[in-house]
Amino acid sequence: MRSMIAGSFFLSLFFATATFAAAQSDYRVIPVTDGGTISGTIKWSGPMPHELDFPVTKDPQICEPDGKKTVSLERLIVGPEGGVANTVVYLKNIAAGKALELPDQRRHLDQHHCRYIPHILLVPQNAALEMKSSDATLHTIHMDGAATYNLPFPFTNQTVSRAMPTAGLVNLRCNGGHVWMNAEMMVVPHPYYAVTDESGRFQFTGVPPGTYQIVAWHEGWGLAGKEQAYDVLTEHTVQRPIFTEPKTWEKSVTVNSNQPSTVNFVMGNK
Repeated sequence: MRSMIAGSFFLSLFFATATFAAAQSDYRVIPVTDGGTISGTIKWSGPMPHELDFPVTKDPQICEPDGKKTVSLERLIVGPEGGVANTVVYLKNIAAGKALELPDQRRHLDQHHCRYIPHILLVPQNAALEMKSSDATLHTIHMDGAATYNLPFPFTNQTVSRAMPTAGLVNLRCNGGHVWMNAEMMVVPHPYYAVTDESGRFQFTGVPPGTYQIVAWHEGWGLAGKEQAYDVLTEHTVQRPIFTEPKTWEKSVTVNSNQPSTVNFVMGNK
């Protein structure tokens, strides 16, 4: 049963990556002198699901120095006013616009206290992702999806860089026994992508006038089960969480010359 769940997850990841890449190809950079803005929020509605925690089964002095026995899997972060953080918002059918610029902090990954920071990454297509580990233990970054790397980090603060030539979704996990470590990366072909902050807010600037489909993508907050994984250091089998599939919401938005537009999304368990 666990292998079936895992197989279904990776099959879904494959199709999501292929569809994503096909839908976003052939973007052209043009001067945008009369662009508008799109801003909005992602809000949670209804009862909150139970927070997903996982036992710290390795390196507790490094991974949880405060002495807690569990860590959050960070799959759903809702602020005090209901804003949902770590949601990727993007324009689905934009063919031309401004040059590709994304927040620099989303292009650098650290492994600190056995967490991937940031939890959601945005890397321009054909650019490089820079990675390091701040922890004095062996970590790995295992990638599936639009990029397939398995990179060890045996030394602290040693930067490793890898190019990301293919647009799409990349799933990140640790094969070093820290099975709760997880993150998601979007390799993107245009600049109209954003990750919501702790208030659930996002904004795009310099959007050419026109009508677009705007998508809110969340990695999902459910736990589908566990699977066997291999700890490359201890050579033991460990249990790793399997997550439910990502969730998406989509709306139409019209952008007028030099004017603001607002799009708000509501998500929940229904």
